[in-house]
Amino acid sequence: MSKTNIYYFFLIVFAFALISCKPKEDEKKAPKYWEFPAELDFDAIKKRGFIRAVVDNSSTSYYIYRGRTMGYEFELLRNLANQLGVNLRLIVRHDLEDAFRLLNKGKADIVAINFEVNEERKKFANFTDPVNTMKTVVVQRKDNSHVDSLSQLSNKKVFIKKGTIYKERLIALSDSLSLSLSIEEINTSLEDLITQVIQEEIDYTVVDNDIALVNATYNDVLDVNLMVSQPNPVSWAIRKNAPQLGTKINEWIERIDRTGYKAILYHKYFLNKKNSYHRSSSAFSSVSGDRISAYDDIIKEGANDLGWDWRLLAALVYKESRFNHSAVSYAGAVGLLQLMPVTLQRFGVNDPNNPNESLKGGVNYLKYLDGFWLERVPDNNQRIKFILASYNVGHGHVQDAWRLAYKYGKDNKRWENVAYYLERKSKPEVYRDPWVKSGYAKGHVTVRYVREVYGLYESYKVLVDS
Repeated sequence: MSKTNIYYFFLIVFAFALISCKPKEDEKKAPKYWEFPAELDFDAIKKRGFIRAVVDNSSTSYYIYRGRTMGYEFELLRNLANQLGVNLRLIVRHDLEDAFRLLNKGKADIVAINFEVNEERKKFANFTDPVNTMKTVVVQRKDNSHVDSLSQLSNKKVFIKKGTIYKERLIALSDSLSLSLSIEEINTSLEDLITQVIQEEIDYTVVDNDIALVNATYNDVLDVNLMVSQPNPVSWAIRKNAPQLGTKINEWIERIDRTGYKAILYHKYFLNKKNSYHRSSSAFSSVSGDRISAYDDIIKEGANDLGWDWRLLAALVYKESRFNHSAVSYAGAVGLLQLMPVTLQRFGVNDPNNPNESLKGGVNYLKYLDGFWLERVPDNNQRIKFILASYNVGHGHVQDAWRLAYKYGKDNKRWENVAYYLERKSKPEVYRDPWVKSGYAKGHVTVRYVREVYGLYESYKVLVDS
């Protein structure tokens, strides 16, 4: 072989070697979502003005009862947000992997689900100081499938929520007791698994003791006495690169322990069985029913007339009267939508205690306000906030703030710009401005009113079907 041929031979061999050593595309590993978490600590959250928390929709965490947002984790988080000086936004997720993904991508700041901390979970997040202790129990029916001991679970199938520590615990139990135990993970909520036990779709599941006790309170068919583990500390998850937030939350945890606030909440949701029963079994609970109030049907009709999501109108009705058709305010406003006597007369309400008349009158007033703002604020989503503010304080005061926004070169078609001046309408230098026609107003109360109605609406959207 000539020297030239030998040269080309080795060149080809070398090229093949390079190709064979090159990693295949499907072998390249992309960074995991937790390896480069979003840079978002407490200062950025404070500047943004709200904190986002992932919760579960269950009879212990976050739900709606007769129009009111409730839940143990919800009330804890609301207290935390107040302590931090920010608003609270909640995200409902059953999928724990999705919850950790939202956390690390900066779409959430806390995963307010009870986690027992282990090395595997530390890959995904940091954890707060313990917020509670939880033990794990078997949920089963009091029928022929009932077992009295863990050893009797041998050759049985136990269904558990995917991503929980229950799998690890059941495997350890199976090994220690030499059980032939079948474990099946399902990507659903703990409440759904308990419902499946009740409906005889499955025989056994494993959940935390608190949610088991609440469900057993209003389902006599359930037995939740078989314990899988002793009480262990549980914590909430935060991003690894958010030490400021971690410190703030831990200071808050110490405070609610010291003041007894957490103990009061625990009694309210887990030890008061009568209240737990009513909240969790009512047709007007998002856990067990699909209604917000007894007036859902007429609220839907009114919302259709307005062109609104019915859950937004329901949030307004709750804010005004708590769905009490005979409610009377200190100022003399009456009915579901708390109309003043002059407004009742103007919009055709003869009997303000008649829920149909009262709601229709309120809807007619809202339609009038919509017409007033239609050309001034063409965008529907923005205009609704102007309508709500006008409903609360009168459109004259809102129009004053709208004029001031224009005067100072702000976009007065956007609610946040008008809200800025409305909040300051109790200051003499503002309400005496020549552009102001309606004088003094507690505008900060109205801005909060709009925020609270919308906050309740967001909860209804998450928890109640459209």
